Amino acid sequence: MVGSGIRNLIGLLLIAPAGALVLGLFVYPLGLSLIGAFGPSVEGGYPAPFGRFRNALDLYADDVLFSVLVIGLSVGIIAVLTVIIAGYLTLGTSPLAVAVLRWLYRWPLFIPFIVAAQAMRGFLARNGLMNNTLVELGLLTPLSAQSFLDWRGIVITMVWKQLPFAVLLVAGAMAALDRSTIEAARNLGAGRVRCLIDIVLPQVRATFGVALVLSTVVMSGVLSVPLMISAHSPTMITAQMAFRINAHGDYGTANALGLISYLLTGAVAWFYLRQGLREKG
Repeated sequence: MVGSGIRNLIGLLLIAPAGALVLGLFVYPLGLSLIGAFGPSVEGGYPAPFGRFRNALDLYADDVLFSVLVIGLSVGIIAVLTVIIAGYLTLGTSPLAVAVLRWLYRWPLFIPFIVAAQAMRGFLARNGLMNNTLVELGLLTPLSAQSFLDWRGIVITMVWKQLPFAVLLVAGAMAALDRSTIEAARNLGAGRVRCLIDIVLPQVRATFGVALVLSTVVMSGVLSVPLMISAHSPTMITAQMAFRINAHGDYGTANALGLISYLLTGAVAWFYLRQGLREKG
């Protein structure tokens, strides 16, 4: 009995740092958002039930839809590119190409979002590096050059920054697979694409889903990219939250927008967990 109690205590001590991190970085901010969305206003008095949510949706429904579409498109592009890059790192036959790709794709991992956004401002502007390079190559004329500092710039920046994270997870899972099944399929005449789709991807499906869910959560909370890339409306929820606080001092509506963002990302995580539990019976 004493030994069981000691083991339980050791187990609690081992998970305590992770639990404290979850409480401090997720549960505590969520509690503050709930208080801000449903609690009393600065002037005193309580709003009507869900009044701040109705106000947030009346003002920023287009921004909520814009955020969903931009993040959904970014996650879709990340999913496709992750399969291609991780698959080539696992099944590629050119050691030089694999080494170069492994060296290049990791760069954005160490660059903060705010630095990535600032770099993309100079790269995607009408007179930026991308258009100037295309003009010098004769692929574009100066009059036909256009700025990508809009929703396209947000998507490009999100994908460029978050793709290495997803590739790192998926490629690591692929590298840990038993290669005997892959070699057997290759010996029977299956090409690399078929091996990737029919043999490798089903075995790393759980890791692939985790990478996409985590990418969704990260991109949903980014503020610097929409603020620095695109000043147009509609824009991301995070930018409107900052605007609501800085311009109007309206913390209630900003917290309501934050909870809407919580619900959207939570729905993605719930769907993934539900599918995983259904597959496990």
